[in-house]
Amino acid sequence: MASTKATLAIHGGTPVRNTAVRPWPAWPVWDSREEEALLRVLHSGKWGSTSGTEVHAFEEEFARFQDAQYGICNVNGTASLEIALRAAGIAAGDEVIVPPYTFIATASSVLMVNAVPIFADIEPDTYNLDPKAAEAAITPRTRAIIVVHVGGCPVDLDAFTELARKHNLTLIEDCAHAHAASWRGRKVGAIGDMGTFSFQSSKNINAGEGGIILTNDKQLHERCWSIVNVGRIPDGAWYEHHVLGSNYRLTEFQGALLRAQLTRLPEQAARRMENARFLNAELGRIPGIRPMRLDERVTGHGYHLYLFRYNAAEFGGMPREEFIRTLSAEGIPCSPGYVPLYRTDLFRTQGTVAGAQMDYTKVVCPVAERACTEEAVWFTQNMLLGTREEMQEIVDAIAKIQAAARA
Repeated sequence: MASTKATLAIHGGTPVRNTAVRPWPAWPVWDSREEEALLRVLHSGKWGSTSGTEVHAFEEEFARFQDAQYGICNVNGTASLEIALRAAGIAAGDEVIVPPYTFIATASSVLMVNAVPIFADIEPDTYNLDPKAAEAAITPRTRAIIVVHVGGCPVDLDAFTELARKHNLTLIEDCAHAHAASWRGRKVGAIGDMGTFSFQSSKNINAGEGGIILTNDKQLHERCWSIVNVGRIPDGAWYEHHVLGSNYRLTEFQGALLRAQLTRLPEQAARRMENARFLNAELGRIPGIRPMRLDERVTGHGYHLYLFRYNAAEFGGMPREEFIRTLSAEGIPCSPGYVPLYRTDLFRTQGTVAGAQMDYTKVVCPVAERACTEEAVWFTQNMLLGTREEMQEIVDAIAKIQAAARA
């Protein structure tokens, strides 16, 4: 443990970790597998998925890995959400319940189909959408719920599947952080009606950009496929268009990259889980640091982010922003994360949504407010690919800061 007399790096002391000499694990991770995959597509001369095999193969492989029957690749995770909503028949004036503690796409995708995002608060110890708050937000106009597995931690899927069944709602899982995550032994993504994943540069499987929709429902699969393929149907003619769609297709280069990246995911996911368990145990011993609660039904955590809650009172009143700057100076990069989505300019100025008058300036979700302004601190997934010694440095740096703050 760090000495209580150590001078903080932000005040001129020696940092716990010198990142100029010992940088954190780089992302993405790649080797000859990715090189060979890209060359395979290059030499094939089939660079588009309408004539190639790589995207289709990845759809099958990833769906199987995530315990789903069907997968539909497309350009990114943001588009995946919009496509899923369209496939579910969500349209102008429909309400969709979403959490405020998430990336903008979870809610902006609802606007893109002319529906109305309704924000419900999050749980204080997981930062996932609160099932009770979501149920309280249901009205006769509610048609769907989008749950987000924040940081890679599955939401209470027992509660949400029952809630969706009870109110006849479509349940969409936003799994952008949740590759390899599982709930009661079953991978996320097709426990709800549909699940969407991102393969953007920072994600735990990386193709630069890309996304996929998973489902066990054949009809929803065919609707998504049609929307991704400019309204065609699988057995139709090339110039035969049945629904309003667009060209959301992924390239064969991305499909090949993803197939190579998928081979790494099991080992990487296991390493993130092991390092997160160590951090949970060790950080939990430091007053003022509270690791997120892990439900016993969570049998796999994606750990795209490692989140914990910071209590300034246990650090001599040090504001969270100062704590983040101080920890970063010790060579431990971290972030405060999101702002509540209803406080972004998009929603503060969005007076009319799908013909409905909405004043998002009056929306307040107290738990999300506290998380965003006082508590939440993030580490990124690549840090969890480090060694046990590097995890200990995280613990030592935080202990060093607390000792200095209390002194």
